Parts: sequence; structure tokens; C-alpha cells
Amino acid sequence: VQLVESGGGLVQAGGSLRLSCVASGSIFSIYDMGWYRQAPGKQRELVASIISGGRTNYADSVKGRFTISRDNAKNTVYLEMNSLKPEDTGVYYCKAQNTLLLGPRGAWGRGTQVTVSS
Repeated sequence: VQLVESGGGLVQAGGSLRLSCVASGSIFSIYDMGWYRQAPGKQRELVASIISGGRTNYADSVKGRFTISRDNAKNTVYLEMNSLKPEDTGVYYCKAQNTLLLGPRGAWGRGTQVTVSS
């Protein structure tokens, strides 16, 4: 599967962005999907995830501000980001996970840059 992220950019603190990740192929609905981010000098961290059944999970730092959703008809997962803070700055990556089909590492997109200015 190939994943392509979009929607990143430069925004002021308090602003909003909506990230999209489009997946190739026809079995998107069975993948568990996640958004990760990597800030300069830091390790990549999980921001939010949504499993094939629709249950979601969020990092404590984004709860109440970010919303992950998916549209299986469009092979797309979204990350709605509100009340952005400078510490949300980083490269945001989309990941598809299904150990049987994609192996233990899953599949990653190339990322989209999000920069939040203070």
C-alpha cells in the first residue's frame, strides 16, 4: 500500500489544520490507521489512531484538540487539528497497520510538515 499525506502548512498558534492521508489499493477498510509526528531532535510519537472498527485513541497532549476519522469509501484518513500550539510543530506521518498483510512494520507515508508559530 502507498500512503500520501497532505494538508500541512504554517499556521499561527490557536489555528487549525486538516491533514489527509490517501491510501492506494482496495482493502483500506481493514487497515488500522495512525497519525504520528516527529519534532526536530525528538523521536517519532503516536498522535492518534483509528482501528478498522472505528475505535479511536489519542495521545494525552492532543486530547480534546485533535480528531482522527476515516472515510473507507475514499481510502482516506483525516486528522483535524484545532487550537494548535507551537509544540505541535513537526512532520506528521500516516501509517497503515495490518500485520498479516503489511508485516510488523506496517506502511508509512512520506510525511507532511506542520509548523505552528507563536
